[in-house]
Amino acid sequence: MSTAQVDPAGESSGRDLTVDELAARVGVTVRNVRAYSARGLLPPPRMVGRTGYYGREHVARLLLVREMLAEGYSLAMIERTLSSAPPTASSATLALHRALLAPWLPPEPEITTGTELAARAGVPEQPEVIDQLVGLGLVERLDDGRVRVLDPALLMAGLQVVALGVPPEALITAQAQVNEHVRALARTYVQMFVDTGWRSFVEAGAPRERRDEILATVTRLQPVAAQAVLAAFRTEMAREVAAAVEAALSQLGDE
Repeated sequence: MSTAQVDPAGESSGRDLTVDELAARVGVTVRNVRAYSARGLLPPPRMVGRTGYYGREHVARLLLVREMLAEGYSLAMIERTLSSAPPTASSATLALHRALLAPWLPPEPEITTGTELAARAGVPEQPEVIDQLVGLGLVERLDDGRVRVLDPALLMAGLQVVALGVPPEALITAQAQVNEHVRALARTYVQMFVDTGWRSFVEAGAPRERRDEILATVTRLQPVAAQAVLAAFRTEMAREVAAAVEAALSQLGDE
């Protein structure tokens, strides 16, 4: 786990900072602070009249943003990482939050257009298909008319299915059902992790000496869970394909 290095005085001091002081404390420009705030990377400041004051939670978030940018993360990926973090989290908590989420984050979002998506799928452009993708949470519309694909890997898999001759509408309907089942699977595995390790870790106050153990468990959980789900899916697919083929061949025999 990479923990942002925090100036002890800045992290522990109870004195609030103006935007200029905050920028100087963290080593970024005021313009960047305002840009990060506009993207929701920082919680709103405490307002006194027309002046905003920032506390240690803002210092912690800015340090993490700066660190992730230095490691090559885009602002979009940082935004996704911080979107579920507690607004008043300390630097250590944010670093733990980031480390726990990192193995599960999807690839970098892809910006494209409805026309480009239709061309890649080899089908006519249909705005209603984009609306369905937005409803599934797979795509976001941007103000300039383009779209943001939130999981390009899932998009690529979908395009390959469409290339097999499956209509996009049928695939989207099927994917909506799959998402419900996958959500239940994810909830099952996460609850198993919570019950067998995470709860005792939190109740113990998240001791530093156990963090590597927890992080290792989370990192290993992803491939293990994926392998288990894939193996079960392969078995069930074989059973369903066999049943479908048998039914089709029986009809041919009857004819």
